[in-house]
Formats: sequence, structure tokens, C-alpha cells
Amino acid sequence: MTRTNAREIAVHFSFELGFANETAEELLEHMLTRPIFELIGEEEPLYAEFPNEKQRTYICTLVRGVYAHCPELDEYISRYAIGWKFSRIPKVAVSIMRVAMYEILYMQDIPNAAAINEAVELTKRYEAPEVVSFVNGILGSFVRSECPPDPVGQPEAAAPEQEEP
Repeated sequence: MTRTNAREIAVHFSFELGFANETAEELLEHMLTRPIFELIGEEEPLYAEFPNEKQRTYICTLVRGVYAHCPELDEYISRYAIGWKFSRIPKVAVSIMRVAMYEILYMQDIPNAAAINEAVELTKRYEAPEVVSFVNGILGSFVRSECPPDPVGQPEAAAPEQEEP
């Protein structure tokens, strides 16, 4: 399993938190298990391989972080979604942006460009092209306005991550 896959699982879990009446800990306790992955993996290839310890830690960090910072992340999404009410933004896109913004704000080992690129690629899998452009625009504006520039010499854009987390 790659970091990209682990991130996508974290987006799925973060999305589910929007509908479940449970905490991040409760969701992770019952969803991040071998039996659930075996069951879901029969129909969804993303879940075919159970994450290793490092990948589980990464998924948990993202899900717990999004859960803990959800009001802050949603405020950023609302602020940069010019002309859109938050309630009109597709829920999958919101979950993807929450994860990306959490990575940008709180996971300094992940370059901003990589977080944005991964969010855009994930959005392409689940949403229409206009939503992909919308997500890219919000995340780009967010980084330009809220984050200091990446250190000198760091590439502007990063290739999709395929390494193990």
C-alpha cells in the first residue's frame, strides 16, 4: 500500500465521520481492522491490502487531525470558496480538502504542492472536472494566503507520492 492509498482511506474515513454519530477514535477502532478490510476488500480494491503499522499511524493521524480541527478546516474552505455556500460543496470534495488542509497546516514533512496534487488527483476519481478545478483553486488560494512559502530550492510542484509512508 502506498501513502496515496493510505491518504485515500483517510479521506473515506473522514467522509464517514460526517454521517456517523461517533468520534474519530470510535470510527478508527472498528474500521481500521483486518476483518473490515477483508470484507470491504472483496468489492473495493483500495481495501484489499491491510495497512502496515506506519500506514495505520498515518491514516490515524489524518483522521484524528481532521476530526479535531474540523471547524477550523471548514472555516478555511468557506473563506476560499468564493461565491459558494459551504452546504453546496460536494461532501467528498469537502473531505478531500479537509485532509489536504490538515496535511498542509499540521504535517510539515509533506510538501504543500504534494498535498494539493494528491487532493486534485483524488478529486478526479470522485468528482466532475469542474469540482476538480474548484478544489485546486481553493487549495491554491489557501496555501498562497495562509502559508509561508516553501523553503528556497523546494520544487513548486511535486509528483504524486507512490512511496510507502
